[in-house]
Amino acid sequence: MKIIPAIDLMEGKVVRLVKGDPANKTIYSDSPLEIAKRWEKSGADMIHVVDLDAALQTGRNNIGIISEIIKAAELPVQVAGGIRSIEAVNEMFQMGASRVVLGTLAYKDPSAVAGLVRKNGGRKEKARKIVISIDQVAGNVMVGGWKESTSVKVSDAISRFMSLGINEFLLTSIEKDGTLQGPDVASLSIAVTAGGKVIASGGISSLQDVIIVKNIGCSSVILGKAIYEGMLSIDRAKAIV
Repeated sequence: MKIIPAIDLMEGKVVRLVKGDPANKTIYSDSPLEIAKRWEKSGADMIHVVDLDAALQTGRNNIGIISEIIKAAELPVQVAGGIRSIEAVNEMFQMGASRVVLGTLAYKDPSAVAGLVRKNGGRKEKARKIVISIDQVAGNVMVGGWKESTSVKVSDAISRFMSLGINEFLLTSIEKDGTLQGPDVASLSIAVTAGGKVIASGGISSLQDVIIVKNIGCSSVILGKAIYEGMLSIDRAKAIV
């Protein structure tokens, strides 16, 4: 199982939100590049960078910083947050992103996903990859900065996008995200059963939580607030998986 630290960006700073709420924000660093290098040295398998300004449509973005992280990192970089057009996806790949995570665009225009999969190598292991975001509340997928319900269930979303050539999904339980209350075992189990590779995100607070998501069958786990608060280290998480 891959260990993937998150770098969430807002106004050029590394932050963490609770349940996706920008009013409930903690700033951890003014230097995203230093944080990226720290997690790289700690043995991370990949870096997950989220542009919260773009996701929340604040009128700002962090593309310049994302580009710097991609250029400086020796690890693959997965980019997410507010990527709502084919042009934006292409821009991320041109900057050198290994993976692009799609939410709103994917659910509003599934045909765009199929085209992007064909263009970027589909399921080949070393291809530039499209990952579908499954941000969910009570089993319903949310889009538009976690505010708009699609009325699509988790398992249905996975089935739909697997038919278009997607084989990896980032499942975030919004009610767990940033709370350090443990993973959403039920939702992750549903996602793993539905098929494809599942990246677990939301609520991870300890090594025991990492073991839980590994035992569920998740292919990767994203670590956020727990590593910033010093409750969990990347190297110890790597050691147990």
